[in-house]
Amino acid sequence: MEIINLKNIKYEELEIKDIEDSYNNTMDFEVENTHYYTLENGLVSHNTVSLMTQTTSGIEPAFLVAYKRRRKINPNDKDVRIDFVDENGDSWEEYTVFHHKFIDWLIANNYDVDKVKEFGSDKLAEVVAKSPYYKATSNDINWLEKVNMQGQVQKWVDHSISVTVNLPKDTTEEIVSQVYLEAWKSGCKGITVYRDGSRSGVLVSNNKEEKSVDELIRESNAPKRPKILECDILRFQNNKEKWIGFVGLINGQPYEIFTGKLDSFQVPTFVESGWIKKNKETKKDDDGKEYKSSRYDFVYVDKDGYEQEMRGLSRAFDREYWNYGKMCSAILRHGMPIPSTINLIDSLYLNGDSVVSWKSGIKRMLKKYIIDGENVQGQKCPECGNTELKFESGCVQCPKCGWSRCS
Repeated sequence: MEIINLKNIKYEELEIKDIEDSYNNTMDFEVENTHYYTLENGLVSHNTVSLMTQTTSGIEPAFLVAYKRRRKINPNDKDVRIDFVDENGDSWEEYTVFHHKFIDWLIANNYDVDKVKEFGSDKLAEVVAKSPYYKATSNDINWLEKVNMQGQVQKWVDHSISVTVNLPKDTTEEIVSQVYLEAWKSGCKGITVYRDGSRSGVLVSNNKEEKSVDELIRESNAPKRPKILECDILRFQNNKEKWIGFVGLINGQPYEIFTGKLDSFQVPTFVESGWIKKNKETKKDDDGKEYKSSRYDFVYVDKDGYEQEMRGLSRAFDREYWNYGKMCSAILRHGMPIPSTINLIDSLYLNGDSVVSWKSGIKRMLKKYIIDGENVQGQKCPECGNTELKFESGCVQCPKCGWSRCS
């Protein structure tokens, strides 16, 4: 072990083990010759030291216990997952990163770290709430008090201190102004303010309200259809004829729609749900050439608890309406919000009274899956002008004056 005085060093490769002393604007470090780190121009970054010693890099709290990190994806990469597209059109993959001391705490408390990394936001928050980091990260502390502390430390430091005030996404301009003004009053030589979400960076908050850039048009891959889908049944009138609709569901959300005349596919009146089974079958064309075709069958449970299968759902219905259903299914499975899907169906210009009443039936089917309390986008109340309308039981309502589109 030897003592190296940085005052006489312009470039060396050293391993920093411990600060021995500090005087005359120089620092002495104990170093070993087993591992090497780089110092340039006699100065070592405080971030480098913190990484080497696995400690904080100053008077900073932990930024976040858990956050997402983004890895830029090469356009030529294969078998990659695209989680985010930035404003420049670059694609990124996201993965969860834990604070190293939080990992130590998880291990000490018998958690499986890999499994915890797969938790959703709510479940992960429950684990963090049990840890020493609960309410002690950068977004949790009092920002003005942090600036005051920086000012007190600044009195005894000739250079400026590296401190970032991390603010939540919903922080107002007034609060940002207060932070800067307080820094000036406290005698800070510099201050950095970062509001969560103010730029699309590589580090991303792990909060569930974090969203990607909404202004970009992005392709999406629909979930692969399993062989059997749960489905709901809805009966409706179409131009004075009785019709039936089947809504295939994945995780409770509409994935596909089939509609047709009730007399073409007689389902017992007590049946309100069941399963749609997709089967592959071999057929021959007019020239005798074989080809693969899909057949959709409906399965339900009768009053005695036995499964009953009705084959040929895809052959029983009118081809025109079958194609309309395919269009709606493609839109839904690729993630268009249900209110937007309903608006699209409503705006379709289709000839014939039957098609018009069919649209009404489809809209009624889909409204069932709109979550109560969901915000209505781009509309205002015709009575009071309120723009914060809500969906209730599938209807647009104004919580301010009580107006309802269904009234």
